Amino acid sequence: MNPELSPISEWRDVDEATFRDRIVAQYRPAVLRGIVAQWPAVQHARDGAESLGRYLRAFDKGSAVDVLMMPPHVNGRLFYNDDMTGFNFSRIKASIGEVSDKLIRYSKFDNRPSLAAQSAPIAECLPGFETENRLPILDPSVQPRIWLGSAITTPAHFDESNNVACVVSGRRRFTLFPPEQIANLYIGPLGHAPTGTPISLVSLANPDFKRFPRFREALAAALVAELAPGDAVYIPTLWWHHVESLGKYNMLVNYWWKGQVGAAAGDSALNCLLHCLLTLKHLPAEHRQVWKTVFDHYVFSANAQSVEHIPERVRGVLGEISPELAKQVKAFLVNQLQR
Repeated sequence: MNPELSPISEWRDVDEATFRDRIVAQYRPAVLRGIVAQWPAVQHARDGAESLGRYLRAFDKGSAVDVLMMPPHVNGRLFYNDDMTGFNFSRIKASIGEVSDKLIRYSKFDNRPSLAAQSAPIAECLPGFETENRLPILDPSVQPRIWLGSAITTPAHFDESNNVACVVSGRRRFTLFPPEQIANLYIGPLGHAPTGTPISLVSLANPDFKRFPRFREALAAALVAELAPGDAVYIPTLWWHHVESLGKYNMLVNYWWKGQVGAAAGDSALNCLLHCLLTLKHLPAEHRQVWKTVFDHYVFSANAQSVEHIPERVRGVLGEISPELAKQVKAFLVNQLQR
């Protein structure tokens, strides 16, 4: 772990109220030491990969999940190919049990390919696992996902959801950057990334400061933590996070949610950004400034005074948006985009 980077704040014995009222309310990341140490899965992991593999097999009903495969020479770094027209991995389908067996087999070799099942809904691929291994600080409606793989490095990226990531097996190093560091992270294409959201093009292990000089500023603001089995990290929405799984057999369970703790997933704001790039970016500077003022008035600085002069019954999207109204607006937008 880089000794020059500041550590993520650590908490112990966290309950639901502490998490909601003291941690989430700060909009800062936090390490939750030992919060899932009593999970049966973590106990099996401490007995070795074979023990955890057998435990997972007991829940595996054979459902296939997406699995990334990378050749040995990329050293597990999830990234683009050389000319950035594609990615440095291929995709296959396999069950969690099959992935586990491959990891155990590959661990016996030095020059081995990397593989990882990523973000697979546990209720679908390991039904029953979530009942025995619960995270009590979150509402049960927040569904867990499994990440199972070899030593993989995922470049800095953000999620549109809040995230609690629980380490079950292996060790993971998380390096986090505040949202305002976006200009210093040298973010790649928005609609063409090896992860679901855009990534930093800078290698954290070997940064090219000649090509990416502002990355030094990002490092000055970075926070880092290394997690052992039983530990978790809370990553607030839109915080950039670089993730390294360090062992030969790594398992993580994560929970994503938007808004309040336990709230259902919502629409993607990244889609809004893409549409703004299509419709606003090419406008003259003075026009963009006006639209900035409009967005600020209706979205970023909106308050009750913004619409108090409009009768509530006719406020439409400027008032409370019901599910039915949301459906109507989406249909309108689809129709407009198709014209």
